[in-house]
Formats: sequence, structure tokens, C-alpha cells
Amino acid sequence: MTVTARAIVLDKPGTHRLVRGPAAEPGAGDVRISVRAVGLCASDREVYDGTRALGYVRYPVVPGHEWSGTVDRVGEGVDPELVGRKAVAEGIRACHSCERCREGATNLCESGYDEMGFTRPGAMADHLIVPVTSLHTLDDKADLRAAALLEPAAVSAAAVMRAEPRPGDRVAVLGAGTLGLLTVQLLQAYSPVELTVIDPRVRRAEHALTMGATQAAGHAETGVLRGRFDLVLETAGAPGSAQDACRLTRRGGRTVITGMFEPGAQGIDPVHLAVSQLTVHAVFGAPSRAWSYALRAFAAGLLDPAPLITHEFPLTAFDEAIDLVESVAPEVGKVLVCPPA
Repeated sequence: MTVTARAIVLDKPGTHRLVRGPAAEPGAGDVRISVRAVGLCASDREVYDGTRALGYVRYPVVPGHEWSGTVDRVGEGVDPELVGRKAVAEGIRACHSCERCREGATNLCESGYDEMGFTRPGAMADHLIVPVTSLHTLDDKADLRAAALLEPAAVSAAAVMRAEPRPGDRVAVLGAGTLGLLTVQLLQAYSPVELTVIDPRVRRAEHALTMGATQAAGHAETGVLRGRFDLVLETAGAPGSAQDACRLTRRGGRTVITGMFEPGAQGIDPVHLAVSQLTVHAVFGAPSRAWSYALRAFAAGLLDPAPLITHEFPLTAFDEAIDLVESVAPEVGKVLVCPPA
């Protein structure tokens, strides 16, 4: 029996359409997912607006890189017992044969950038085809709405793994968006003596107090807090946030940068970097080990993305959903698009 499926297609920046047609069949080594929920983030807005960097998007494209769903069909060579399993999957398509992949750094694959929702079809659809090698199955009782945020959670996990937090650290998270709040949840498990969240949207920062943060601060307070923290994780991607993160870090401390910056954003002062002997790491995407870490934290209840979700829309209301992304309204958090389960 032929299954009919819908998908949102962006033909070019600012132009999208809802298409209908037969659902794709999984090939050898692939599974087909019945999509339950898709998260929208600033990167999706960049794709919609046409501001994503050259080489990191290819039109026409079905967006959607944050998602969850259920396996409804498998291709040749795939265990049929997977049918009916709740799942998520890594979006970056790695070659698994280059030196970086063999080190486990699949997000640094030397074959070039290739990711669902940007350079290949994503999850803003009723169905999605993914390789079984990218699949992560979930517990049967897992909340698939919350699981749609496991992709940004994996990025947060990659940042925390890079940061190597220690019990008793003074820690700051710069930015109280999705990445920032998920990072707070992971960090609080390491028993920091202080966990401060800094965001110019003070109500957003205060939301972190319900997730393990000990203090919420506005951007105006960064001067007072300068040099206080053993560890600072930057998650905002604002024009000056990379430099702010380094200024907040104590001499000899550690800074991790996860935000994506516009051209011309204020950079890190190399003199301050050298004189203060900071250790600075950057994170883009997430390797498989970070996905595994995020899924274990999710299954154990250490990571709970559900409270971040504030809005849900059907697939037919994609235009309303994308309009809310990057809203400055304090009541707007994570926006989901939910095709029929």
C-alpha cells in the first residue's frame, strides 16, 4: 500500500510550499521515520531568510534537523525489530572512514559538511529517511515532544564534555536560549558551587533558576562578574558574547564557545587570551559520543527538555511557527512543529 506524505519545501529564501506525494521507501541500510515533532531554532530561521553561510545550505531543501519519531519501515539488511521503536538520529552525515571520523569526531568529517535539514532533506515532513547507523533508539515510555530537543542537547553535551567541569567550580552560562538552558541542566549534575546564567532577557535568565542555576544576571552585570568564573560556556552567538565569555573567565580558566556568529562579530582579544592563559574550545555540532551522553542523561532524568517547549503548530502552520523563531517575547521558548503521530 502506497503511503501519502506531506513535506515543507523551501525552494529559495523566503519561499516555502507544502507538497504531497508518495512517502519515500527506505533503501538498504536505511529506516523510515514517522515524524512526531520537529524543533525550530535560529539555524532554521537562517535557512528561511537566506542568511546561512555559503556551503551550509543547499536549496531546495526540506528543513528540520531537531526531531523525534517512530520507525515505521526498514530497508534491506536492517533488523525488522526496529519497527515501532521511538527514535532520534544524528543529522550530520559522516563518511566514517577519514582520520577525524576514525578518531570519533564525526562532526569534523573531512569529506565536507552534509547535514539533514540543510544540505539534504530534513524532518519537516510526515516521514524521514535516515541511515540505521545514525539511529538512536529511545525507551518505549520516552516523551517524543521532549526528545525532539535531543539534537541541541547533544550539542550542549559536546560543550560540557569539552569543558570538563569539576565539582566546586564557579560556572557561568552566557545565553538562556535552548542551548543555554539544556547546558545548565547538564552542568548542575557536576555540583558547581555557583552556576550563573547571564542573558539580557532577564526573564529568560531567571527561567534557568528552575533548572539548577543558582543565580540569574542581565548583560549589564558582566562587568561586575568579570574574571570570576573557573568555567564559562557561551551559547548565545551574540555579536560580543565570545569576548564577554573570555572576560568572565578567571585567569587560567576554561571557556567553551558554542554560538554561531554573524560576520563582523566582535572577536576574542588575543592579548587577553595570552596574558590570562585561558583554555578556549569551540563546538560545532556533536559527535556520536555526545549524542550517547545526552541520551543517557535524558533516560536518567538528568536532562528534561519539556519545560523549554512553549508553542506547538501543525505542519500546515509552518509559516506561523517560523515567524516565532528568535522572538524576543519572554513567553516564547522552543517552538515545535508536530505532524500527526
